[in-house]
Amino acid sequence: MTRSSAISRSVLSAQVKERLLEAILDGRYPPGARIVETRVARELGTSQAPVREALRDLEALGVVETTAFRGARVRRPSAAELLEAFEIRAELESLGARLAVTRLSDADLDELARYVDEMQQAAQAGDTRAEATADAAFHGRIVELAGNATLERVWRTLEPFSRTYITIVAPGADRRRIADEHLPVLEALRERDPELVGQVLHRHFANAAAMLGSHWASAPPKVAAPSSASSPATGRLTPATAAGE
Repeated sequence: MTRSSAISRSVLSAQVKERLLEAILDGRYPPGARIVETRVARELGTSQAPVREALRDLEALGVVETTAFRGARVRRPSAAELLEAFEIRAELESLGARLAVTRLSDADLDELARYVDEMQQAAQAGDTRAEATADAAFHGRIVELAGNATLERVWRTLEPFSRTYITIVAPGADRRRIADEHLPVLEALRERDPELVGQVLHRHFANAAAMLGSHWASAPPKVAAPSSASSPATGRLTPATAAGE
């Protein structure tokens, strides 16, 4: 293999990974759904090699699990894993927010307010995917505004968990409450007080963890039935059924 072809395949693998991750996070590949290399390769118009590499990367992120003779499936994280992720995110985002407050412009605050509005509107409409997308965008933007590339890189490794609580657990939870939990964070950012915003974010994640623990204990979420949706690629990313492709 030439160096140029290796680089090309690496770039393609990253694109396949992002496409698959998008499909997993928005529910097109629900927990337990099989991801068949040949099918994904065919639907995205590529060979199996970059798909295989993309699946290895997703497995390293804890999003996919691969077993002998059964292939790759979307993993459903346990409540313990999500709670652990919340603890780490609370620390990372508190640091990010403290760094960001001195750099925030009015336009930045307006952008964050729009994400909260989108969460509330999606919650009102019962659109879990839209709420999860706005939620992830809100938290991700705070980290970006910190202006610390290392912090953002570490935070991005937890990005798949940024939406898991809402997309997998929240169908039985109070979505409006989840959206409204972001209002104190926004108000603390407007105060531009580093210590206050750090405290508020820790409380935000503590409340989210409490909701998760309570909901999971009372009604563990069921694995969703496979669904399909149009992909912006050459075909459609459609999960296989449990019985086969």
